[in-house]
Amino acid sequence: MEYINEVNINEAIVHILDVNSDEPILNEYPLELNEEVHKFVLRHVERALKDEELKYALFNSGRGIIKEVTQEYLNGHCTIIEASQEIARTLFGIMKTNSSIPSCDLMAVAFSTEFGPMLGLFKMDYVKNYTHKIDFVDNRMSIKIIPQATGLPVSAQKIQKCAFIIPMTEEANYHLMVIDKQGKKGEGDEYGAKYFLSSFLGCTLINSKRDLTKSFLNAAENWTRANAVNDAVKAENIRSAIKKSLKEEDHIDIRELSSNIFEDEYEKQAFVAFVQSQGIEEKLPVDKQWVEKKLKRIRLKIDKEIDLYIDADTYHDSRKFEIIRNGDGSINMVIKHVMNYIEK
Repeated sequence: MEYINEVNINEAIVHILDVNSDEPILNEYPLELNEEVHKFVLRHVERALKDEELKYALFNSGRGIIKEVTQEYLNGHCTIIEASQEIARTLFGIMKTNSSIPSCDLMAVAFSTEFGPMLGLFKMDYVKNYTHKIDFVDNRMSIKIIPQATGLPVSAQKIQKCAFIIPMTEEANYHLMVIDKQGKKGEGDEYGAKYFLSSFLGCTLINSKRDLTKSFLNAAENWTRANAVNDAVKAENIRSAIKKSLKEEDHIDIRELSSNIFEDEYEKQAFVAFVQSQGIEEKLPVDKQWVEKKLKRIRLKIDKEIDLYIDADTYHDSRKFEIIRNGDGSINMVIKHVMNYIEK
């Protein structure tokens, strides 16, 4: 996964896609990027680029409107107004065929990074905001609170669906990065359907090094929870060995790791089989930057009664924190030399 640190906004534009209308409301001018608007756009771009759900994708073979229009723009053959209007028409047409897709604004953002130019497409679902309304009734002031149903997500909120497209080259390993979060069950067909990926973008997700590392850690944790029940010593040994390998190795050999962790032959095979059943191959690369961030803090749920957040360095510092094995499968977690604490 390429972690982007430099984002320079070049231009942006917004179109209104109201499913209650017959046509989209298409903007004919780019946004005026004054200080406040620039900050709003930049924060959404930066937040989305750092989102854990951001994934690599390839455009499907053959023709595709989004693929063709975005490449025309990125190669300088059309303006952001022309490109974004065609993109907005495409998304609006899809929305009109599915009543469960909510109205939104489509924001297109052109920006440059240390890896080159990108075009961001954001489906800005409306959020309900509230404002006041002042009336005069019988010469007396009446102030009411009324809802506004077309508010845009503030920069602190995560966008549910967006894409970042790059110029396509023969040697490129990916064509775009995508966020396509699904809502909670029961919220409607829109969130269960992959319309954003398939019908709109016309792309297929591919696994990045971060995806593989994240999937492996999740699979290992799920196996540990199921196979080290009421055996805290065993669970601690498994988790510590896996974290040590992720921190020290650039590649993980699942079979070799399993042999180093388990003595029982059945458990060795069972662990490997379970990890592979989660779609993870026997050998995988490790995303060291993601591991460093993920394992920087440790969150423990102890006997379903105690939550403990602890810095990784403190967790491994025997002067401050220690795990003592009691010999019966249980452990004591000891916090040492406490000089100050507060209640929250």
